Amino acid sequence: MKHPPVLFSARVAKLVDAPGLGPDGSNTVRVRVPPRAPLWHLDIRKSIMAVIVETLEKLERKITLSLPIGVIQSEVDARLKKLARTVKMDGFRPGKVPMNVVSQRYGYSVHYEVMNDKVGQAFSSAANEAKLRVAGQPRISEKEGAPDGEMTFDAIFEVYPEVKIGELATAEVEKVSADVSDAAIDKTLDILRKQRRTFSQRAIDAAAQDSDRATIDFEGKIDGETFAGGKAEDFQFLIGDGQMLKEFEDAVRGMKTGESKTFPLSFPADYHGKDVAGKQADFMVTVKKLEAAHLPEINEALAKSLGIADASVEGLRADIKKNLEREVKFRVLARNKNAVMDALIAKAELDLPNSSVQAELDRMIEAARADLKQRGVKDADKAPIPDDIFRPQAEKRVRLGLVVAELVRANNLQAKPEQLKAHIEELAASYEKPEDVVRWYLSDNRRMAEVEAVVIENNVTDFVLSQAKMLDKAVSFDELMAQN
Repeated sequence: MKHPPVLFSARVAKLVDAPGLGPDGSNTVRVRVPPRAPLWHLDIRKSIMAVIVETLEKLERKITLSLPIGVIQSEVDARLKKLARTVKMDGFRPGKVPMNVVSQRYGYSVHYEVMNDKVGQAFSSAANEAKLRVAGQPRISEKEGAPDGEMTFDAIFEVYPEVKIGELATAEVEKVSADVSDAAIDKTLDILRKQRRTFSQRAIDAAAQDSDRATIDFEGKIDGETFAGGKAEDFQFLIGDGQMLKEFEDAVRGMKTGESKTFPLSFPADYHGKDVAGKQADFMVTVKKLEAAHLPEINEALAKSLGIADASVEGLRADIKKNLEREVKFRVLARNKNAVMDALIAKAELDLPNSSVQAELDRMIEAARADLKQRGVKDADKAPIPDDIFRPQAEKRVRLGLVVAELVRANNLQAKPEQLKAHIEELAASYEKPEDVVRWYLSDNRRMAEVEAVVIENNVTDFVLSQAKMLDKAVSFDELMAQN
């Protein structure tokens, strides 16, 4: 089964996994601190005094963590004893390796793990006690001059900002609408007919015309030299379909089978082939075969071939209209959603956590490299991609994610189970076996999370449209469909 896409999702940063996002968020953070030499069992929660939070920048904070040395060493000893029961070393029976040998071999790595775990727990407890919503990972460094029997650390980190959303009643949002006309149905019918067209060979003296399938040999040269991709034999294309450059099609149109022609062709400056873009080439073309296209009639046979239940022309047009109306609905929703999100950003005041922006930048660059790799680019995973290319988009995503999260929290716009069910059933409705599509979504938590995100965005869109000044605008079917 072809995997169906999730209906349009506004491009917002994925903040749902961020530590501490929301009023009940926790701050469980994994940290990395350099290990010390092993030192000499207390409850970690009892080792933290009142948390003092120092403001460094707009969203940057610092707290100092103090840990009794016994907390670290006791846990190291416990883990080494547990490890000694199972560790295998040459010259010793399993479980009989002396502790000093186990400590010598594994003490450094165990101590490193314990330090990270305990300092991470201390930071999480301190951040939660201070009711801080931590953005990103803290930078933790050990301080010098700690009291005897203690270790102290400075944790520098960012917090999520306060989000202020202005009066939505003063926001203006363009809300578009579109209808499915008979002309749109006719146009779709023509596309379906072209997809099922057949071809028959033309007479040898017949001239090439639009919609013919031409089989040709061609060779293009620039400054007398054949260029890469400029030569082919038994090449087929449909005249007038836009597959070839207009000058090329104009040259072939009117030619007969067996004829050859030379002609100049200027490649556009923005041509996808960079080596020839903006240059003029000389082409030699020989027509080897011309075939006339035959479109199927619009009748019961066509309807039956397209799987229409009652195999009637009326049923075919009704089915096309139903599918077009579904597509129009999705595109209208996507366009209105974009307008709402832009209005929200314009009404919001907030600072952006640098760590969240950087995380979004990293995701976007990783996705760009994955796309390059899929396109066959060599060493795509090492391709240098400057942050500046994606920074404006990353900042917009993070800003929008924080604003949407605040609006959802403040107005209880979370996705309800019945909304998730209805959305999945609507996505599945256009497939031959919708029940399989429904199961495909329900069987995967990640896909369900994507559906939930879309439903939440729909709720936000409806809420903003109910509050803002709506500027209704009717657009044509063609205009709506022409947009990406």
